[in-house]
Amino acid sequence: QVQLVESGGGLVQPGGSLRLSCAASGSIRSIDAMGWYRQAPGKQRELVAAITSGGRINYGDSVKGRFTISRENAKNTVYLQMASLKPEDTAVYYCKAVGVRSRSRLAPYDYWGQGTQVTVSS
Repeated sequence: QVQLVESGGGLVQPGGSLRLSCAASGSIRSIDAMGWYRQAPGKQRELVAAITSGGRINYGDSVKGRFTISRENAKNTVYLQMASLKPEDTAVYYCKAVGVRSRSRLAPYDYWGQGTQVTVSS
């Protein structure tokens, strides 16, 4: 069974920084892409950033220039370095693994983490 475990959320003041981590485990053979989404109360879940196994990156417009996504393919881990945080960045951040192939499931499948809360407030 593939699992995604997120860490690094918390409370930070405006202008501050946080680093999120997400590790995928469970007899994984390959992952096409990993990324971060967020959902604020009363809003739809939106893309924050995603990175393919080949290193191609896509950012949501609201975080460009402030957030940086990176990935360690060998560890099936993705990171999100967040800087210059704003109150509007407050949300639950979810990790997603796209196109996961594992020993128990050879066909590609997508998985979500349980989410980690990020609160930006003074």
